[in-house]
Parts: sequence; structure tokens; C-alpha cells
Amino acid sequence: MNLTISGHHLEVTPALRSYVTTKLDRITRHFDQLVDVKVLLTVEKQKEKQRRQRAECNIHVKGSDLFAESAHEDLYAAVDDLVDKLDRQVVRHKDRIQDHHHVATKRLM
Repeated sequence: MNLTISGHHLEVTPALRSYVTTKLDRITRHFDQLVDVKVLLTVEKQKEKQRRQRAECNIHVKGSDLFAESAHEDLYAAVDDLVDKLDRQVVRHKDRIQDHHHVATKRLM
């Protein structure tokens, strides 16, 4: 799994990097076929203080791409919300690709 964490208008500190990686471990626990994960952390230059910390994530899995974004006053809360959204998408994707068809047994006559 290739993990890229980058920041836009902010410096990604080691504490922030470790927080994101520990949160993303929850996703890899549910689905281990992740090819590429890109996380973008942004501080928007808006006048209002609400929802100016944003977290976005692109996950490339075999067969499709998953995307989620979250905005909050606190960057750590935005990352938490982002991981919750991604976890739901990954579980739904895993459920879709599993074979749920059961082979019917033949009748004996």
C-alpha cells in the first residue's frame, strides 16, 4: 500500500502524520487490497472560522477508486469524520465484490 499524506497551506507534522496513519489502519483491517492511498489536508483561507479545516482522501483499490472529504473546525475531527466515511465505503465495496451466490444442491430422484 502506497500512502501519501500532503498538506495544502499547512505543514504536516509528525504527530499529524502518525494520527492519520493510525486512523487509516482501521480501513486496512477491513480491506487489505488497497493499492494507493492519498490524503490531502487543507486549511482554507476563509473569513469565517467554521469548517475551514478540510481532509480529503482518494483510495485506489483493485477495480475502482473511492473518494471522501470532510470539513470541520478542528483538523483532527475532520480526519475522524473522513475515516468514518471511508470505512463505510470500503465495507460496502468489499461486500459488493464478494460472491454471495450459493450453488444449489441437485435433487435426487
